Amino acid sequence: MFAVVVTFQIAPDQLAQFMPAMLSNAQTSLSLEAGCKQFDVCTDPERAGEVFLYELYDDEASFNAHTSSTHYAEFQKAIDGMIVSKDVRFFQQVQQ
Repeated sequence: MFAVVVTFQIAPDQLAQFMPAMLSNAQTSLSLEAGCKQFDVCTDPERAGEVFLYELYDDEASFNAHTSSTHYAEFQKAIDGMIVSKDVRFFQQVQQ
């Protein structure tokens, strides 16, 4: 498995527009991408404007297919100007 965690800080006046686009991207990824196994969108009321993603893919190639998809490009266009900061981290499952 290939895990991706993303933390967004969204401009306060943009959160209401960002969340529907983010949720649509997550749902579309899960329904159209065979290699996308999990796509959680999380928030914490104590940290306004912060959105945390936890995504699981079969492998790095599946994640690369995700970022090359039409719906991902549409999502990126839709959220242009809404992001204050973005931290992306990648993890691979440790085999025991």
